[in-house]
Amino acid sequence: MTSPDERQPRNRRILWWLAGFVVLLFAIYSAGWFYLANKVRTEADNTVATLKKNGVLAGCTNLQVSGYPLSFTVTCDNLAYEDDTRNIAASAGSFNAVAQITQPLSPVADLRGPLRTSVPGMMPLWIDWDNLQANVKLSWPLPRRISLQADGLSGQTDPADDTDPMQLFSAGKASGQLQPNGGDLDYVGSFTDLEIDPNAIGGRVLPALDASGDATLKNGVALIGTQLKSLRGQSVEIRNLDLSSGTARITVSGPLSVDAEGLIDADLMIRIKDPKAVASILGGALPEQKNAIQQGFAALALLGSEPSMPLKVIKSKASLGFIPLGKIKPVQ
Repeated sequence: MTSPDERQPRNRRILWWLAGFVVLLFAIYSAGWFYLANKVRTEADNTVATLKKNGVLAGCTNLQVSGYPLSFTVTCDNLAYEDDTRNIAASAGSFNAVAQITQPLSPVADLRGPLRTSVPGMMPLWIDWDNLQANVKLSWPLPRRISLQADGLSGQTDPADDTDPMQLFSAGKASGQLQPNGGDLDYVGSFTDLEIDPNAIGGRVLPALDASGDATLKNGVALIGTQLKSLRGQSVEIRNLDLSSGTARITVSGPLSVDAEGLIDADLMIRIKDPKAVASILGGALPEQKNAIQQGFAALALLGSEPSMPLKVIKSKASLGFIPLGKIKPVQ
């Protein structure tokens, strides 16, 4: 039988071994943390250098890695991208990404505005927000999910290029989520209280709008990282696209594709709630078509408060039910 005097040294040895094991684990963790921190800095420098060789200037000013030991935090004072060859430029404010030790593969990032963009064929934009947050579920070779949420979103032409900038839009909230689904890419998104400035759409007037969408871009995973120059050859499955204002609501669902010649094919179902309210909104947005819109929607109202009709497009020739709508110009 083991005496109390013999058990005490044994217990002390176990405690020492346990303490040593904890110290070893902490040392391994610390080495891994600092290795990863250095890797982030090195990869950022290498990426900037590679882009510069290709004529692209990009930067994450004052890149810092911190948070040891309970988190992993990457910060920049501002982000910038400039491609003189394609005449594309973009910049934003400070960037902050944090991964907690308990969820290392689920970083949360915040980006400060404004986002300033300059793209050929478009006026320079100034997009700002009260709060913009991204959540990522990391995996290999692609993230399992990327989601964005913005509060107090607004847009205008860039004041630096226009002394009297034009207001474009504002929205209370906007969100979007991308998720690979085999070779396809699923998208779910929404916005609330979207107000479009009449001056941005030729003096036409629209009420505040809410919208939500759920769609799949076919072969979307293969498109990631490519420079998509055309919508030709692309297809999308719209599970639900919903646009509403007050009691007025339009819902669209079905497949849509663009062939190699830019011609559209679609087999969509259009559902309308409160046709008279929808007609009032469209009449304000398209005053030159107001009478035709009111007559057409008055006929739809005879089908009930929530009528539905098929919208078919065959080689860019569109028809709503039995009503021909004309031909759509080829998509570039």
